[in-house]
Amino acid sequence: MNKVTKNGLVAVIVSGGFGAGWSTWNEAEDAFDPEVVKWIEGGKVGEPLKEGDLRYAGGLEQARVVWLPKGTLFRIDEYDGSESLVTHDYDEYMQC
Repeated sequence: MNKVTKNGLVAVIVSGGFGAGWSTWNEAEDAFDPEVVKWIEGGKVGEPLKEGDLRYAGGLEQARVVWLPKGTLFRIDEYDGSESLVTHDYDEYMQC
């Protein structure tokens, strides 16, 4: 799986707008797609996907790149298309 890394950080794509998600509505590795990261970082100019790409791109207009330290445990939650990134150390757990 190709990932964009800079200074020990990994680019993760998260779409916060309602209606459609990017990382949750496609395959897990799409959260790291180098071409989409480049498109977002470049100001979202042009079309993010190539012709014939079968992935759903509805969530890309509101997507952003979040940079996480390499090896960070995380998940992307989704509600009504709006994605949020949750790291393992952010969650509070209870124990019985």
